[in-house]
Amino acid sequence: MKLGSAVAFLFVAVVLRAEELPRKAKTPRESYPNVDVIYDSVTAPDGKRLRTIITKPRNAKAKLPVIFVAGWLSCDSVEAPADTKDASGLVFRGLAQLPEFSLFRVDKQGVGDSEGVCGETDFESELAGYRAAFHALQKYDFIDTNRVYILGVSNGGGFAPLIPESDAEQQAVRGYISVGGWAKTWFEHMLEIERRRFALMGKSPGEVSDRMKSAATLYYEWLIKGRTVDDILKEQPQLADLWPEGNDHTHLYGRPLAFYQQLQKLNLAEAWSKVKVSTYALRGQFDWIMSPEDAGLIASYVNSNRQLAFSYEVPQMGHTFQHYLNFADAFKGKSAPFDPKVTGLLVDWFKHEAITRED
Repeated sequence: MKLGSAVAFLFVAVVLRAEELPRKAKTPRESYPNVDVIYDSVTAPDGKRLRTIITKPRNAKAKLPVIFVAGWLSCDSVEAPADTKDASGLVFRGLAQLPEFSLFRVDKQGVGDSEGVCGETDFESELAGYRAAFHALQKYDFIDTNRVYILGVSNGGGFAPLIPESDAEQQAVRGYISVGGWAKTWFEHMLEIERRRFALMGKSPGEVSDRMKSAATLYYEWLIKGRTVDDILKEQPQLADLWPEGNDHTHLYGRPLAFYQQLQKLNLAEAWSKVKVSTYALRGQFDWIMSPEDAGLIASYVNSNRQLAFSYEVPQMGHTFQHYLNFADAFKGKSAPFDPKVTGLLVDWFKHEAITRED
């Protein structure tokens, strides 16, 4: 190799290396027998580089349908190392080894290797990151971009139909699975989860009702009127004991207050009513986070177009894929051993929709 060519080659290599998203996690990258695992990144509109993890069967010869994951609200990674005990991670590891499919995951801002601060990232920025990742499907020649299946988990199980923006992107989506999703307004959700939370805390029925009157005031002032929690509690200090985060008046469940004010502005009933493809809405028997009727509402909204959706309550499943024996254990986070049947529910549906029906 000539000197000039060698220098040019090294320069390109250095540039490419500099552009790689640095690894933050201490665990080894995911690996599976006979599966290619691609660690890549996508740049969100806010300039943050987000980690993407794409898997595909090794030596696949035909283009593959892809499962695109829309994740949860919390600042937890979608990466699934070999030693994971996390239920969602175990499900992802199962899907990553699914023959005839590609799996596409993205970590939101500030999570895993992704740049940014999750605890200060609002929903609109997070959604923009998912949309940038969805656009990036086009760059992989092994992905059949006309056969996209969106798997929404928890919060992602609500906003999933907002990810594809253009008509072409919406037409590329062949189906949705919503796990522990929501379909009402966030204000309604907060009142419903608080009622369940108070009851699971051991409050009497009368105490629950009294607390709900105050909770209605707190969440109305915050989510409907748009006031800060700090201002509300300074004006009405008797509401302070109801706020789930104690003295932290700027975050809820690890996300900034603006995140939830933006969720409140969404119209998920309208979004799901525009879906005209197969939809599978799952909820856990012991899900105390989302209300029992949310999955049924999602299915009914889709079925207002065509009878393409159905909902199912998974026995002994929690909010997402956890295995619990009762509501009390679910509330305490005391899980039983992972039940692989939940992975089977997803696999069976994906195979039926993408393989059997396509054939």
